[in-house]
Amino acid sequence: MMRKVIVIVGPTGVGKTKLSIELAKKLDGEIISGDSVQVYKRMDIGSAKVKEEEKENITHYLLDIKEIEEDYSVYDFQQEVRGKIEEISNRGKTPILVGGTGLYLKAALYDYEFNKEEEKLEDYKELTNQEAYDLLVSLDPKEASKLHPNNRVRVLRTLNIIKSANMSKTELLAKQEHKLLYDVSFIGLTSSRENVYTRINKRVDIMV
Repeated sequence: MMRKVIVIVGPTGVGKTKLSIELAKKLDGEIISGDSVQVYKRMDIGSAKVKEEEKENITHYLLDIKEIEEDYSVYDFQQEVRGKIEEISNRGKTPILVGGTGLYLKAALYDYEFNKEEEKLEDYKELTNQEAYDLLVSLDPKEASKLHPNNRVRVLRTLNIIKSANMSKTELLAKQEHKLLYDVSFIGLTSSRENVYTRINKRVDIMV
């Protein structure tokens, strides 16, 4: 029997955190963060990490589990989320995954396979943004066309995925059967562009 998982997605500032808390209270749930930055300690402000008083005594996972200088890969996230889903479900509670980083969520929920050792290699850190992007263009032009050369985090992440899989990300995605490993209920939150921008601007003011 497939584990039941609730996944909340949507743009920044749309209200995912608030909804996740309310659902957790009603469904006896526990929350797993799907954000690739919130795993790091001392990254509270820039990542809009949920505050202690906002948690309302709901258990949260994958927050503050790494020091800033430590590596953390999509493989690590995949394994930890899947482990937490099992752990939470085995206690009769509802796992609520709140995202987050799109690739990380897909890796955890679908039949993505990664090589543990190679995926953690960071051979590309010494490259400039343009050098990294040019390398990506040579390895996977289709995926490169989706990214800006200065989006360093996603460019390096994609290069690491290519090294891990020993094939382009485009080929990897085509190879996957895109099968969900869980009985997932996706909740997609949205709002008008104007409203989202207003919320983000207000959030940034508060962060500053």
